[in-house]
Amino acid sequence: MGTYIIAEIGTAHAGDLVLAQELIHAAHESGADCAKFQCVIASEIVHELSGIIDLPGGPTPIYERFMALERDGEFYAALQAICNTVGIDFLCSVFGAESARMIRALDPRAIKLASPELNHAALLEQINGFGLPVIASTGVSRLSDIEYAMSMLDDVDVTLLHCLTSYPAPEDEYNLRVIPNLSALFGVPVGVSDHSTEPELVPALAVALGASVVEKHFTLDRSRPGLDDPIALEPVDFTLMAATIRRVETLIGDDPVDGRRRVDEELRTEFGADRVERVLGDGVKRLAPAERSLYATTRRSLLATRDLPAGTTIGDGDIAALRAERLAPGLEPRFCDIVVGARLLSDVPSGHGIRWEHLVEHPAQAVASPTKRRSTV
Repeated sequence: MGTYIIAEIGTAHAGDLVLAQELIHAAHESGADCAKFQCVIASEIVHELSGIIDLPGGPTPIYERFMALERDGEFYAALQAICNTVGIDFLCSVFGAESARMIRALDPRAIKLASPELNHAALLEQINGFGLPVIASTGVSRLSDIEYAMSMLDDVDVTLLHCLTSYPAPEDEYNLRVIPNLSALFGVPVGVSDHSTEPELVPALAVALGASVVEKHFTLDRSRPGLDDPIALEPVDFTLMAATIRRVETLIGDDPVDGRRRVDEELRTEFGADRVERVLGDGVKRLAPAERSLYATTRRSLLATRDLPAGTTIGDGDIAALRAERLAPGLEPRFCDIVVGARLLSDVPSGHGIRWEHLVEHPAQAVASPTKRRSTV
């Protein structure tokens, strides 16, 4: 089987099925094997007080924007039906219990996890119970984060996507030599989710290094006001990317050793040897410079869902595992069972992270190894 090419349509359809149909047809015609979407429910992703964050399209009131993109299960069923008619696979990212149930009801071939969900304990446990293959991106993560997610997804087949969570992603920080290293370490297929804007260099090098999947954002027009449209590929460039990937496959398929040498030589001639070497990197999995400032706030942490005065005994509905964004982050979601039932020593405003120092008794000695936990919303 050749490289699996995913057109990340995401929310570029803006909730419009007519536009979605155009995007799906165009993705198929541009060489994609799969059209991928995002099942957005605002309250599963960010706190309502998250405010304005910087996205490719500019400063965005993120909670309100996510709310505007919410659609019911019938909408995603319609997307899947269009994909089936066109002859392209349907894939969708889920972000919490409700969106996961919504997509599972469609009996998809696989489930997609975005990078910030690698530490979302309850979601990982829920998805593991589905028994479906999982494709998980690994941006804004350390090796320990990937190891944790893999330990939670121990009953399903997993494909990892090496990723750089930055929009657009600086190609010099991609460190593509991580791909074969991750595959060897975890014993699973590894691909790349490419947020750089150049259509050929990162995908071609990734495939030459053994990437089984290439995912790239897709749009009909980069000037559209979607969340990711400004950094997505339009059909002409996506077609070029797909053709380049297939050519690399052919060269390697005929003679793997000589084929990889020829691909490397051609890319160094076209893009420059120094540029290629920077994109390849040293193969050590670490946070890229462009991601470091996002690590604490983009990944999930336990935030208060309402104002919690000192003395409150924390209940299930008082906290949620959310992306903090511009808010103060809290503890990792894996500690939810310890936090629920604890009493607060100090006030915690709505939207602020719950930390050990907020609790009457520091429970660090009670923390077990990060194994599976009961599912909570």
